[in-house]
Amino acid sequence: MTDDYGGLIGAFPYAFRASDSLLFRSYIVVGTVATAAVSLLFVTALVGVIAATSGGRGGSLTLSRSFFAVVGLFVVVPLVAPVLLVARRHRRADGHATRYDTALAATGYLFLLSLYVGLVISVPPAQQTTPTGVLAPAVAVLYALPQLAGVAPPLLAATVELGCHRLLR
Repeated sequence: MTDDYGGLIGAFPYAFRASDSLLFRSYIVVGTVATAAVSLLFVTALVGVIAATSGGRGGSLTLSRSFFAVVGLFVVVPLVAPVLLVARRHRRADGHATRYDTALAATGYLFLLSLYVGLVISVPPAQQTTPTGVLAPAVAVLYALPQLAGVAPPLLAATVELGCHRLLR
């Protein structure tokens, strides 16, 4: 087992070396960059929330900080899950896994797309611009949805990711 990985960070290069799927290898690169960007965004936003609420005493302010961190985890975990699951499957040598790798890469890309769609839905009306181009009708429909509906696409995509893992393992 000299080829084994040593935790979260080591799983990424291990999965890259172990997988035969080009789609999955591309997801490792794109997913790593997306995970780093989202993590950096949440950490800097959390610092901003802590700075804005530093004068208060516990209670709901502490709860809002914790909730912010939990939301960050709910976004980051489905981004890294395909890589960790594929690395685990290859480490255990559970058979040839190109189909599994490709399917999890597709669900990873689906989750990234769902994050974008969720962000478009949740744009405040004051910051919405008039959509133009080929996707203008789709963007207009997304803008018309209530902002709370922005949670649905990532939640649905994460469920599909989990279902795909369960179905193909």
